Amino acid sequence: MSHFSSEDEAELQSLLRQLLKSVKEKIAGAPSVECAEEILLHLEETDENFHNYEFVRYLRRYISSVLGNVIEEEAERCASAEGQAEGLGHDTLVQHVTKKTRDSKEYREMMHSLKSTMMMVVESLINKFEEDQMRKEEMHRKTQHGSGHYTDNCSDSDSSFNQSYTFMNQEQLQIIAERLDPSQTKEVQHEALQTLCCAPLSDVLNSESWSTLRQNLVVALQDPDATFSDKILKFYAKTFSTSPLNITREIYTSLAKHIETYFLFRENKIINVASGVDIANPDIARLLKKFRLLNEFQKDTPSFWIRHPEKYMEEIVESTLSLLTVTYEQMQRNETSQKTLEPVHFLAMLDIKATWFRKWMHGYYSRTVVLKLLEKKYKSLIAAAVQQCCDYIESCEIGINDTVQLSSMLNQQEISNKQRRPFYTEKELYYIYFVHSVCLLGRLLIYAHGRKLFPVKTKKRNEPVSLMDLIVLIIRILCRNPNVAHRSLTGQSDSYSPASLVVEVLRLLCDRKECATECLYKSRVLDALLYPISALLKGRQVYSNGDEITLTYIADVLARIASTEGGLSLLLYGENAKTAQKEITSSAHTIVQFTKKLLTDEIAAASESEVSPLLKGAFIFVCRQMYNTCEGLQVLIPYGLHKCIAEAWKKASLLSERAPTPVAGVESSTSVAQELQNSMQWEEMLLDSLLNFAATPKGVLLLQQTGAINECVTYMFSRFTKKLQVSRCEKFGYGVMVTQVAATAPGTVALESSGFIQALVSELWSVLECGRDDTRVIHPKSTPIDPIDRSCQKSFLALANLLSSYYAVYELTGKQKLPNKTEYFLREVPASVIDVIDRLVIINSDAKVVSLFNYEQSHTFGLRLLNVLCCSLDTLLLLEAQYKVSELLLKAQRENVTETSGRSEDFIIDGLSVERNHILVRMNLVGGPSERILPPRALQKGSDPYPWPMFSSLPLPKCYLPENAKGSTLKQDADFSKILLSSKKHEKHIGWPESCRKQFSKTMIAKPDAIQGVVLADLLEKFVMHVSDTSSECYFSIPEYKGDTNLKNQTLSSEQQLGIKMTVRYGRQMNILKDSAEQDLTWLLKHSENFLKKQQTPVNSPLRCLQGGYAGHDWFASSLFLIMSGDKDRALKFLQRFASLLVSAFLWLPRLYASIHLPVDIIKSGIHPLYSCISHYIEMLLKQEVPLVFSAFRMSGFTPSQICLQWLVQCFWNYLDWCEICHYIATCIVLGPDYQVYMCLSVLKHLQPEILQHTQSHDLQIFLKEEAITGFQVHKYLEYMENLEQAYRPMIMTDMKKIRQQSD
Repeated sequence: MSHFSSEDEAELQSLLRQLLKSVKEKIAGAPSVECAEEILLHLEETDENFHNYEFVRYLRRYISSVLGNVIEEEAERCASAEGQAEGLGHDTLVQHVTKKTRDSKEYREMMHSLKSTMMMVVESLINKFEEDQMRKEEMHRKTQHGSGHYTDNCSDSDSSFNQSYTFMNQEQLQIIAERLDPSQTKEVQHEALQTLCCAPLSDVLNSESWSTLRQNLVVALQDPDATFSDKILKFYAKTFSTSPLNITREIYTSLAKHIETYFLFRENKIINVASGVDIANPDIARLLKKFRLLNEFQKDTPSFWIRHPEKYMEEIVESTLSLLTVTYEQMQRNETSQKTLEPVHFLAMLDIKATWFRKWMHGYYSRTVVLKLLEKKYKSLIAAAVQQCCDYIESCEIGINDTVQLSSMLNQQEISNKQRRPFYTEKELYYIYFVHSVCLLGRLLIYAHGRKLFPVKTKKRNEPVSLMDLIVLIIRILCRNPNVAHRSLTGQSDSYSPASLVVEVLRLLCDRKECATECLYKSRVLDALLYPISALLKGRQVYSNGDEITLTYIADVLARIASTEGGLSLLLYGENAKTAQKEITSSAHTIVQFTKKLLTDEIAAASESEVSPLLKGAFIFVCRQMYNTCEGLQVLIPYGLHKCIAEAWKKASLLSERAPTPVAGVESSTSVAQELQNSMQWEEMLLDSLLNFAATPKGVLLLQQTGAINECVTYMFSRFTKKLQVSRCEKFGYGVMVTQVAATAPGTVALESSGFIQALVSELWSVLECGRDDTRVIHPKSTPIDPIDRSCQKSFLALANLLSSYYAVYELTGKQKLPNKTEYFLREVPASVIDVIDRLVIINSDAKVVSLFNYEQSHTFGLRLLNVLCCSLDTLLLLEAQYKVSELLLKAQRENVTETSGRSEDFIIDGLSVERNHILVRMNLVGGPSERILPPRALQKGSDPYPWPMFSSLPLPKCYLPENAKGSTLKQDADFSKILLSSKKHEKHIGWPESCRKQFSKTMIAKPDAIQGVVLADLLEKFVMHVSDTSSECYFSIPEYKGDTNLKNQTLSSEQQLGIKMTVRYGRQMNILKDSAEQDLTWLLKHSENFLKKQQTPVNSPLRCLQGGYAGHDWFASSLFLIMSGDKDRALKFLQRFASLLVSAFLWLPRLYASIHLPVDIIKSGIHPLYSCISHYIEMLLKQEVPLVFSAFRMSGFTPSQICLQWLVQCFWNYLDWCEICHYIATCIVLGPDYQVYMCLSVLKHLQPEILQHTQSHDLQIFLKEEAITGFQVHKYLEYMENLEQAYRPMIMTDMKKIRQQSD
């Protein structure tokens, strides 16, 4: 049946005709032939009856009869070949059979026959259609009477221009132009116009008589005969749609001039606004048609006028502005009290939101012309628009405003999409003019040159209206908005209400930085926005309008302002930020007070009913834009907003738990389900708001204190997995927030319990090894070139961010053994960090090697991760103590030798051995940038690709220790010794510490090398002795410690013991310590631990870091031991005195571990003040002092607090040389604990070029953790630090002193 018979062709033709009739409505609605083709091509997707059409059924039967046997044979052939088709999926089988069928001879013959037959069928249908059309046209011609002097086929019908044309010469067109002259009789003019309409436009527009014709047509427009003027307008419309701009601009300008003349000289036809506008009036209807023609051209022409000379556009713009300002200027001159209809009234009826003006202002090409003309000649258009806004406010004040009904009328008219109203009342005319004016002014304000047009002089004001006056005016419109459209709360908005219009304008301004700075970031504007809020706080009603919709709109604008740096500064500190930092009257305080009262239901916004969650959420969101920044949180902390939100969340949780379950079939089930949904949304919104406290270090502490950190992190994980945006004002995702939370012990526990860490590990394994499912891999992965493949880079950075903090590593791995299974399944996916370390880092068995699909790549990943982790010395000691990492790496190096070589140390140089060599040097050698040499992890070009010696036992080869790293004995500086000697003469002198500070600063800047060795030790000892004897300088009360003789039975933790060995190695490396130093340092740390235990309180906490003693090594005590050249007694006495000072709380971390001096909730949080206070101010000041670096951190998903916390915890060991470490410690002790903040800022400022560079290469966190801080010297940045001290010390020191309990 591959060929069709004549009967088949006839049947096909009938079926095709039937199909076309069935889809006639769909095709008829298509705007073009191409669209009609698209409809037919996608008919199966859009028409549910597609497979029921007889034509489709016929084709299916035909294809089945021709190809059925071919398909069955091929399917059987594939099924029989079991050996080749084993594991072949259904989809693959279908693809194979389809391909073979399409390549078959039967398929080609069928397609050829089907195409040729269908072409004949379609051609036959077309021929029949053309014959039918010719018969209809013949019948039409017989029924028509020929008329006109120049053509026999020109219809008298005025319904359409789709008629036959007759070519005309110049003489004929000249006669038409003469017959259209106003001096001719009406019959002659009508007949000439009829003939003109039948003439080709190209002949008319290119004729020599066109100028005369155009003038006569304009004059003829004034004819009272509606039929005659309608024909002219249709001719104009046809010209607009088919002619080039050089012609259409003549038509447009002449039509605009005609209407302008009508408004100028309508002596007896003046229509008062008070009388309203009756659309049924023939004069009004004819005038509206003319305006409609103008408006359609206004909206269409900006799309193409850039392709024409600028003068054409200028003529169009000027004629429009001249028309719109004619009556306003006339009224200004006549000073009449009678208000008449203006051109803007008619334009607003057709284009109420001034779409034409928006399109004209969109492109620079036309915008410059519009603004230039407005400034030079037509400023009265702006004045009229401003006057409309003033009139609206006045009508609100005297209570004659019907905004609700008017905006509803316009909104319903737009929704129903019906014909326009038959009659416009006076109020409706004023309102549409007002709406048009607001939209026009809003578009004008977003451009700089538009704002320069202000101030403008209005009719009813003595003083010109400035830009600020206008902004305040439109905000007053928003605030005085009556209680409109409560249906907005249910989701249907009223886009014509004054509030909606004004908010749309304000949003446009907020979204543009320059506009917002010039228009909104002003105290006067904020006062206007906050006026209703301030009034409600004082307990008085605002106008008629404690309306929730209005307040929600205000909150939306405030949130947009607060989301930018300039707006946030204005809210927090006022317009003069420098002088207002200590004030408590800023806008932020008003907002947070109002928000708290909303949450506690102390304010009824619109009535006595309860405030809706929508309004509460809107103002919480405003506060959220402030408290998710360090500076904003600093201002809002005194109000305890986190506690209020937490209480509201707990109430919402209880309500959602108690809500009844909807029952099917019950009438109230729908309302119950809706109520439950609203309750859950409110609960989620509160959780989201609490979560955003975690954006800052201090905010993490506040979030932990609410008790909702686990729920918040679980909520964050649910949004994180869905890749949802943090908020509409947040540019970046949850990366920064995750990193901030992971810097603390409770945050890490919350991340683990939420499933976040398991999901992260699973995602890592899927890109590194394999997924959990058995998805078939069609194409094998490409062999990675880099040690960390691009596909794994994101997972690597996420894991590095998570484990950046020692507290995170300790909570996830502390006191836990590795699985070390005897067998691992190939698709066994790790679920925790311990599993990752077991499978990728510590590969100590053949079972682990065999379990990896990509052993070398995966183990390289694990070693790179280990290298990042070991940059934290506490993490290094933990891994070494628990898993003997160094020993395992050395063993792996011993086993990685050539078998043919007779030497045992002939190592195989490969990627893994190079990585292990680098890590071993890093783990076993301490030092700053010039005190150790770390071998590279990449091979070099040349005959010796890796010149660095490998080793399989300790100690390290000496080549990794530079010669200049060994310390030298320094002589005491004579100048600085004077201040030290004076301390003996004036032991009780109160002013000595201040003198010492000044001399220290001078010496540090002039002769920094003088403050080292013995001089440094003497300085610190004498300074601490003096200040600890001064009651005003002592911050902590210290109990007497006589020592503990039973030290032999006391054992230090494994981490402390390894830290002691590391410290002693470093001291000997620097020629500071003697042979007995290890026992002396052990003695010192035991006494220090006992001394601090007397000031500790027992803690019952699930956190691992709070179980037992301080988790980590005492790096400050170790540093002090080196400064004192190994003198244990001197160091212990120093620590005992030092413990009474405030600086000890931040410089000596074990000092505040479970300390009785801290509030109980701070102790149980496991968050050290070094993070919640010092790190908080580092981020806060970094944003102000080094904004580029702050932005780089935000973009990288890494936080400054994390790297700074690591630097400070280990006293910059491995990051700075010993000399600079000494200067850092001395600077903080002598000049004050706030110098920790200034020190970190200086380091980040020093690293700015490298930070920006590594942000672009997406490895910022790796660079900061692995690389030492080269070239940094404390003395070079001391003046910078002193400047920071003058600006920020009062604020920082005040907060640092708040860590102690009030009763202490």
